[in-house]
Amino acid sequence: MSAVTIRDARLEDAERILEIYTYYVENTAISFECQVPPLSEFQDRMRKTMRRYPYLVVEQEGRIQGYAYAGAFVGRAAYDWSCELTVYLHRAARKRGLGRALYEALEERLREMGILNLYACVADPVVEDEYLNRNSAEFHGHLGFSKVGEFHGCGCKFGRWYNMIWMEKLIGEHRPGPQPVRFQA
Repeated sequence: MSAVTIRDARLEDAERILEIYTYYVENTAISFECQVPPLSEFQDRMRKTMRRYPYLVVEQEGRIQGYAYAGAFVGRAAYDWSCELTVYLHRAARKRGLGRALYEALEERLREMGILNLYACVADPVVEDEYLNRNSAEFHGHLGFSKVGEFHGCGCKFGRWYNMIWMEKLIGEHRPGPQPVRFQA
């Protein structure tokens, strides 16, 4: 495998990142988004995320092959030590260890910030079909996440109902009076 680089995303990466995401919006139920957002909206989402959390890309042979980022979990101050993770790989870059590398780099950055709990919201089929399988849940399971909740029939895409599961990974010790999280500046 050629050299892999993981680095902070930049706004000028948005077009390639959106290109990767577009496939999942248009062809899968992995994302419950039904319309591809315009580039300007996607850049606004990136800006908002990067104000507080890491947003990483993985490059291979100088080309972005995937991205991962963290975001607020629920959005209330008492949840500051928890965050939700997202990862997407170019469809031709899967099964090469790039997703694992991205998540491990993201987890390390979050641990350094003082984050203790990681959450992933994963689309889950009642029955696997051409739009959704259980690969994402299995991927998270291999990385130490466990299923902690399930919502039934909460998303409808391509005329089919899908479940959503929450997966959790604890990466720090929960002590009384924790230090504040050191959000990115």
